[in-house]
Amino acid sequence: MKHILVISDPPVAPGFLPRLRYLCDFLVRQGYGVTLLTEEQQPLAFEHNYPVLTIPMYSGTTLDWAVKTAWTLLTDWHNRAFAGKALQTLNIKHQTSDIKHQTYDAVLCTTFSDFPLGAALCIARRLRVPLLCDVRDLEEQVDNSCYQYHHRQWWAMPFRRIYRAVHIRRRNRVLRAAQCVTTVSPWHAQFIRTLNPNVRVIYNGYDPKQFYPDNSPTDAFRITYIGSLFEWQQPALEKVKQAIEELNQSSNLPYGFSRSFEALPRLEIDLHTPQHDPVSHDELGNTIRKAGIMLVLTSTQTHGMLTTKFYEALGCRKPVLCVPSDRGALAELIRYTNAGIATDDIEQIKQFIREKYNEWQTAGYTLQPVEHCQEFSRETQSAAFLTMLP
Repeated sequence: MKHILVISDPPVAPGFLPRLRYLCDFLVRQGYGVTLLTEEQQPLAFEHNYPVLTIPMYSGTTLDWAVKTAWTLLTDWHNRAFAGKALQTLNIKHQTSDIKHQTYDAVLCTTFSDFPLGAALCIARRLRVPLLCDVRDLEEQVDNSCYQYHHRQWWAMPFRRIYRAVHIRRRNRVLRAAQCVTTVSPWHAQFIRTLNPNVRVIYNGYDPKQFYPDNSPTDAFRITYIGSLFEWQQPALEKVKQAIEELNQSSNLPYGFSRSFEALPRLEIDLHTPQHDPVSHDELGNTIRKAGIMLVLTSTQTHGMLTTKFYEALGCRKPVLCVPSDRGALAELIRYTNAGIATDDIEQIKQFIREKYNEWQTAGYTLQPVEHCQEFSRETQSAAFLTMLP
């Protein structure tokens, strides 16, 4: 049996890393041995039939975090210390040049940043096995690195250029050394190909056991948004709010409604963020199935960002309203799958809401006639990883 050492950022809230978790389960079903190595943060809230080794890195005090974070910027402490502790946990001693460690056949590192890429490279070299990298995000995917700096290390904002340059350099060093790289969109692949020619797109997807259609009538028409909200998404959110408000205020609604809104609750966005009415991982499928429209908020500042919620809406056959069009991979996928529309035109937004509201009034639910859905099942995507493994 071949054994893969998977190294990852922690699979905890709010994201839970469904791409990683499904892949590990899939590899076990295919007869691989899997060990997941990650940083200790929160208790793991999911079942798994493979060992998960967690490495504590911080004591929990603000001072400890601040000192180690600053030291990481100067010396890459986070990656170096994690690698050292991991090797001790794995009970891997120094190997002489003529001895190859046989416990693992490859190291697979999946990440959204430069950690734990550096640690994974160190461990793979110690094990003398190939390093495969799965890159879910890039600093450059949002103009001015707005995504990464909002997402983590707020303290770095005053010296963004230094922070950005240091972490990009560390990330690129590892990607150049990897045997192969997988990533989530054609834009990401084109960018990474300048560092490593052996790169392949493996899209994100949806778990078909959790995200599936349901024709049960719902008690209300919901325009549902699930996920984090970043500053660059606010203009899109305001435009959708404006469209909804215009529909709510209209006394003589245009043709397309079977009856007036007057006897019904006002339309509004059913908003679920980590800070406001969050949805647990187990309830995600039901929340999406109860939606009349799934809202995706993006920006023309973004490149290749294909949110997981798009795929999950696809699996549940829920119409997707993407505002605005990213004029790139996401808009192309929405067209390819017939998942809905991507637009920044307020009249098109209102018309889409009218059509789906009317569908809900007639049937009691909405069901989008999507195409090519199976291509984006996590089973399909995980199978693609097998061709990259030794």
